[in-house]
Amino acid sequence: MYRIILFLLLVALAAWGAAWVADQPGDIVLSWNGWRAHATLPVFALGLGIAIVAALMVWSILRGLWRLPERIRKAGRERRHARGRHAITQGLLAIGHGDSAAARLHADVARRHAGGDPLTLLLHAQSAQLEGNREAARAAFEAMAAREDTRLLGLRGLFIEAQRADDVVAAVGIAEEALKIQPSSTWASQAVLGFRCAKGDWVGALAILEADFAAGLINRDTYRRQRGVLLTARALELEKLDRDQSREVVMEATKLAPTLVPAAVLAARFQSEAHQIRRAMRILEAAWVAQPHPDLADAYAHVKLGDSARQRLVRVETLAAKVPGHLEGALAIARAAIDASEFGKAREVLGSFVDAPTQRVAMLMAEIERSEHGDSGKARAWTMRAVRAMHDPVWTADGYVSDQWRPVSPVSGRLDAFQWQTPVAALPSTSGAVEPSPFEQAMLAASPQAAEPVGEAEDVVATEQDNAPASPTAADVASSPPAAATAAAPAPAAEAVALPPPPAAPPAAAQAAHQPAPLFRARTDIPASGEKPAPAIIPIVRPPDDPGVDDGAEPDEFAEAPHQARGQASGWRGFLSRMRG
Repeated sequence: MYRIILFLLLVALAAWGAAWVADQPGDIVLSWNGWRAHATLPVFALGLGIAIVAALMVWSILRGLWRLPERIRKAGRERRHARGRHAITQGLLAIGHGDSAAARLHADVARRHAGGDPLTLLLHAQSAQLEGNREAARAAFEAMAAREDTRLLGLRGLFIEAQRADDVVAAVGIAEEALKIQPSSTWASQAVLGFRCAKGDWVGALAILEADFAAGLINRDTYRRQRGVLLTARALELEKLDRDQSREVVMEATKLAPTLVPAAVLAARFQSEAHQIRRAMRILEAAWVAQPHPDLADAYAHVKLGDSARQRLVRVETLAAKVPGHLEGALAIARAAIDASEFGKAREVLGSFVDAPTQRVAMLMAEIERSEHGDSGKARAWTMRAVRAMHDPVWTADGYVSDQWRPVSPVSGRLDAFQWQTPVAALPSTSGAVEPSPFEQAMLAASPQAAEPVGEAEDVVATEQDNAPASPTAADVASSPPAAATAAAPAPAAEAVALPPPPAAPPAAAQAAHQPAPLFRARTDIPASGEKPAPAIIPIVRPPDDPGVDDGAEPDEFAEAPHQARGQASGWRGFLSRMRG
């Protein structure tokens, strides 16, 4: 609206100016070197305007002619740049779907048309990596690292290439250089942090963690947990060197990560030595409620030096009551009860876990049988059952199983990776034995072995895991420690020490009721023929889907020409042939 009003005002002003010029009287005379020109004021104004417009047009033409070569060169550069960008796009797409030849072709085109583009160097590096050409990839990343705008990208590529070549020193040096350039680089800080943890440089690792928290790479909860892990590792290292400093460090670690088991155990040990029994018990109880662990139970039982076995049993029962029904609590009570010769209590707390025992449960039951009754037979049976029992939880990180806690994973270098859990390889399979087909059931029902009674021990073994190994011999059990057993199936055959006698044979009616249906039934709609029965021979039993083998002589494949299927004629000939048929 304002523009329309302004335009109308300008038009009105121009019209008023033209009218004013036309109303002015007088002539304009130009005299130059004997040449005189007479014109009125309106004519002079019109001519002056035409002259100005003509001058501007001539100036524009001359200026365009002067800049024409530069415009031609600029248009060529833009076309080459567009071709280079297109080649870069197509090359990155080729890398995405794994076409190394197309990626290399587009990379060459991009180098010709857009050699100075950073994406051209990236395309060359990635195409070389896709082809497996490490030298070309390293050269491309070095060229990127030499440029200011792609230095971090080049360092990242060189770091990956150093990792692939297993050059740890070069990889860490590159990561440290990238960390100096950009302290907020996540991959560089993680690499340097993992390397310092692997070397045991806990002070340097703490400095990297502080820098990550200041740069906002991790949140406060993660920072507190990881700092507690690093302080615990440092305290464990200083335990035999400087106990006073180790005590200060581990107490700070328990404040940052109160549920960390190694920190709680070490801090409780220091507090117990300083006769701070209540404080030590509170530290252990806080960690136990979050994650019951045998080390916590052992430290809680021996938190007060000089106590008797019965006093330790009472203390462990108090701790186990904080997480009722947990396996670790039952194992801790059973261990303390065995030490106090309270075998009945030990049997009672383990009673709910003996049906599907773990290795530690089976070994405690073997110790109870040996210590209470001196029954070496039952103790041996429980020991053999422990060999094939399910695994107990262990410290596990990235599939790696360790007998003790570690601050970092040896597989991935990840901080605080170890968790107290059952290893994946020891978990039972989700399916039991392979179910037989109906044909196999019918054949087994017709077999005389299927009617024989099966012992209790064989039933237990048959229903267990499908990956259970064979029963070990007594020499194997004696030579291998029960805690290091790797089998994962419970209930060996040796458990059948005192089996009850086999049940009496059921009556014929019950047998007939439980017999499976016959595989082949007689036809009632076809009368029986009076032919002489065939002599008894050994039948050849095949599955229903087995076509069998032809009894006749095999035909020679070259004796006669193969049959060629005649195609149906098309058009009116096919129509007539169908009419005749």
